[in-house]
Parts: sequence; C-alpha cells; structure tokens
Amino acid sequence: MTGVRADPARRRRTAAAGALGGLAAAGAGLAAAGLAAALVRPESSPLTAVGGAVVDRTPTAVKEWAVRSFGTSDKLVLTLGIATVLALLSAGAGILGVRSPRAGCAVAAAVGLLGAAAALSRPEAGWKDALPSLAGAAVAAGVLYLLVTAVRRPRPAGGGPAGTWPMDRRGFGRLLAATVAASAVAGYAGRRLGAHGSAGATASRDGLVLPPPAAPAPPVPAGAELRVPGVGPFLTPAGDFYRVDTALVVPRVDAGTWRLTLHGDGIPRPLSLTLPQLLARPLTEHDITLCCVSNEVGGPYVGNARWLGVRLADLLREAGVRPPSRGGPADQLVARSVDGMTIGTPVETVMDGRDALLAVGMNGEPLPFAHGFPVRMVVPGLYGYVSACKWLTELRLTTFAAYDAYWVRRSWAQQAPVKTQSRIDTPRPYAKLAPGRVAVAGVAWAQHRGISRVEVRADGGPWREARLGDADGADTWRQWVWPWEAAPGEHTLEVRATDGRGDVQTQEVRDTLPDGATGWHSVRVSVHG
Repeated sequence: MTGVRADPARRRRTAAAGALGGLAAAGAGLAAAGLAAALVRPESSPLTAVGGAVVDRTPTAVKEWAVRSFGTSDKLVLTLGIATVLALLSAGAGILGVRSPRAGCAVAAAVGLLGAAAALSRPEAGWKDALPSLAGAAVAAGVLYLLVTAVRRPRPAGGGPAGTWPMDRRGFGRLLAATVAASAVAGYAGRRLGAHGSAGATASRDGLVLPPPAAPAPPVPAGAELRVPGVGPFLTPAGDFYRVDTALVVPRVDAGTWRLTLHGDGIPRPLSLTLPQLLARPLTEHDITLCCVSNEVGGPYVGNARWLGVRLADLLREAGVRPPSRGGPADQLVARSVDGMTIGTPVETVMDGRDALLAVGMNGEPLPFAHGFPVRMVVPGLYGYVSACKWLTELRLTTFAAYDAYWVRRSWAQQAPVKTQSRIDTPRPYAKLAPGRVAVAGVAWAQHRGISRVEVRADGGPWREARLGDADGADTWRQWVWPWEAAPGEHTLEVRATDGRGDVQTQEVRDTLPDGATGWHSVRVSVHG
C-alpha cells in the first residue's frame, strides 16, 4: 500500500472504497440487529433504542423546539438524524479500516456497544434488549474486516489499467454486492418476522367487539358543528387526532395477554385485571377534548373524541382507595405504559366526580394502536402529560412527595389543569382576502369548566361576541364564528374565550413550560379590493 499513500488519486479511490465498505458493513449490522430485534422486541432495535435514549436525555427546551419545528414528524427527523450520524461514523470506520483493519473494526464494534448500552438504559429493559445491538456490532465488525481486507489486497496483474486502481476492484465489488444482497435478505426477513410477531396484536384488535355502554353519551347536539369551511369536524377522526409521545415505535399490545395491575399505598385490595374482566364492568361513554401541554397558543395539538371506558373512580373505590380529602394516604396515581412511560395524576381529581376513564374505545371503535390500544387513561380537564397514559399496564398509588413521573423529572409541573384557550382556524395566517363579509371561526376549550363566551376583535378595536356552537357538555371544545366586514388593508385578528366560571382567557404570553402556554391567538391577513 505504499503506492497508495504516495499517489493522491489512489488515496482518494481507496478512501472512497473504504467508506463504501463501512456503509455496507453498517447496513449489514442493522439488518442483523433488526432480525434479532424481531425475536426480542421491536423497541430493542439499535436505532429505536438510541433514539429513545436521546429523547430521555434531551433538554426540555430542545424537545419543545423539535415539537414546534417538526410537529408529529419529530420522531422521523430524530431517526433520520441518528441514521445520518451512524452513516458518517461507519464511513469513517471504513476509511480508518483501510489503514488499520483492527482500528476500523473497533470503531464499528464500539458503535454497536453504544446501541446495547442505550437499549439497557430504557425503561422496562432486560438483558435480552442488548442482544440485537451486540449481534449487529459483531456482524458489522466482521463484514467491515472482510471488505477493508479486500480493499487492501493488491490489484492482480491484468486487473485494470496500471495506476488506475490500487486494489482488486472486481473482488471488492463482488464482496460488496454480496454484502448488500445478504443485508437486504436479512432486513426483509426481520420485517416479515416482526410483522408476524405483531400479527397476534393486530388480530386481537380486529376481533375485539366492544360491549355497548351502560351509560351512553347523548347524541352530539345538532348545532355543535357550525360547518364553517376551514374549521374541522366537531369529533376528530382517529386518523387526524394529534399524537405526541416518546415512543419511536408504536407498541402493539396483544389484547389476549394484556393485564392491568392496581396496587400501592392505601390499597387494601390490589387488583389484577385482564381485558375481558375490564370489559365485563359497566362502560361509560363520554365526549372529551384532549390537549397536549406542548400545544402553543393557536397550535394543533388538541382534539375531540367520543371515548368509551370504565370509570376509573369506580375501580379505585372497589380496591378500597380513598382520596386525600377523605383520609387516603396517597395523593398521586402513577400510570405506567408498556414502554415504561410514567404519568402522575392527582387522586383527588380522578375521584371528584368527573368521567375519568380507562378508555377502550374511541369514536365507536377499539382504540387505534397509535392511541393506546388496548387501554389508556383519559381524564377531562388535565393536560395529557399528567393524565392520558397510553398502552396502560399498571396503576400505582403513591404521593407527589415520594415520586416524580417522567415529565416532572424534566421540569414540567406536577399538576396541570388545562388552561382556557381559543384558536382562529379561518382565515389562515397571511391569507389574502377579498373585501366584504368574512367568516372568522375556530374552536375554544376549557375542559371541565366549559366555554361560555368567545370574543373577536380586529386591529385592537372593540371586542365583538362570536356565535357559539351548541355545547356538548363541559368537557369538550366549542366551535365559534364571527362575521367580519373586511376592508382593504393589512389587519390583525385576535380571539379570547371566557370559561364556564366566568374567567376570561388571560392575555399574558407564557411559554408551554412548565404547565401550558397562555395568551391570545392572533392572525395577520391582507384584504385587497
């Protein structure tokens, strides 16, 4: 290889071949890891494990920036970012491996060990979760050794024009093609095996027939939906419902093996329930609007659905739970997801008479996997991070003083009732409008207090009362519309709401951290005659 070091053109070709070898080795390692993860669990795959570890350790301000910037694509952006870093490291390992195979293979193995460490750091992880990354590391290091050895092999006589390629180009090409083909086969096998592993969960959801509710929700009032173009439906379809969580891979839980445990402080009669046992209880149907604490003023992370489930307070009373106001020793109910997420909810709030549910249905169907199948929590009046645990598997009674749930450990408030908010859905920001009457419309919400009034103003003028859609209880949003006579020029429209207690939405602008954003939503529009 002395000639390679002496000739810059040869060095560039050799480095390029080494980088290709490193990328191919990484692909082989990921394919092998994916195949192994299909046998262990999807969350143990290296990209998912590293992504989850990154999410856990990312500062809250950065997470909020990611949600604002990328919306529901934040997980895809994170995965692509991790893949890009992996590709750069792998290409570098290949280039290094041309000079020193052992050093290059050591880098490849170190990357795999990092994935194993990330997998073991995840909540609910066991020793088996490290196996996919370790298998991937072994395969990547072995394949890299073979490829860089081929790069280092001298060009055979007659293997090409003198001085063009320093190595056995054909031999390296054949080995590279074989690596890519084998990786594709392994990757396909892993996907098929993973699909087969989740087939039971899919079948359990497809075969689930929800019992009729013992307490059905009344029909949505005919006037609740104003049918103004630009304003979404009163009940949000499941496919359009916002999703904000930390799961890079949506858990697919088999309803046949699902079990809920209820235990902890002040529970004389702990419970353990299967899904059939839960469904045998009286079910309640209730329309509830959910809102994410990460929702900025005017943001999209709010939705309204008809939920079906068991009243959580009834279940707690059956286990002997008393709220703190009646002498109970626990003031926090910690819900745990199958992926280890913990969410803490005030016991007093759950048991104060509101329809806090262990939900099994959404808009007349079993919960979608993305929204918590088979069972999730829904508590009206609280932000989701303190109430809406998806893929629920455990409920534990404790105190706020003794335990901080996942988001509280990341600077969010322990208790977070939903703030009164309103949003202009139409016209959109920077819309270009014709003069004349324009329908300014949107939604307003103050769950468990209700909305009594919405007011709109243009250019800082007097507030004008909007027409409200009919109320569907105090736990859902209300649509509103105001006819505006638009004159030519640039205009600013603002909205504010008053809740059912008579409290007016505050003008004070506050960020989402630590317990929800505040301020009036406004949009700028242009009117051209």
